[in-house]
Amino acid sequence: MKRFILALIVLAAFAQGASAQAKGSSYKTALGVKFYPGAGITIKHFVKSNAALEGIASFWRDGMRITGLYEFHGNINGAPGLKWYVGPGAHVGFWNDRYWRNSRYPDYNGGALIGIDGVLGLDYKFNGAPINMSLDWQPSYEFGTYGGFYGNWGGLAIRYTF
Repeated sequence: MKRFILALIVLAAFAQGASAQAKGSSYKTALGVKFYPGAGITIKHFVKSNAALEGIASFWRDGMRITGLYEFHGNINGAPGLKWYVGPGAHVGFWNDRYWRNSRYPDYNGGALIGIDGVLGLDYKFNGAPINMSLDWQPSYEFGTYGGFYGNWGGLAIRYTF
């Protein structure tokens, strides 16, 4: 929880210092928080009009995970500011031993795993305000002894655009 509060303070300070704000129904870069599982920091930057890079650092009581995604965006006709997106990515996760003690692998003492990700979601930029929201599903596959498919990643992101 302390990390999450610190992340919010850093985000607020960064947002106050940003001189340019995206006020229309599109944006170039956005920084904010993402919820579930746990809480995290997310930054999204469009490298083309229809493609963006997103970085996510998620934190929860049993560890942390760093994810990078490449997202292809498309407009939804009749809904200005609303886009669908899909894409590939990868992650590295770090888990403490408490997670594993409470799982089906109680002899594992934590560590790191790597994996590949996919993402499918909706992205909305509020017209006239520097706010963006997204909701997505991010299935992943982790490699290693205790790896496998995980379909419970994704979440709700709220970002400040500039």
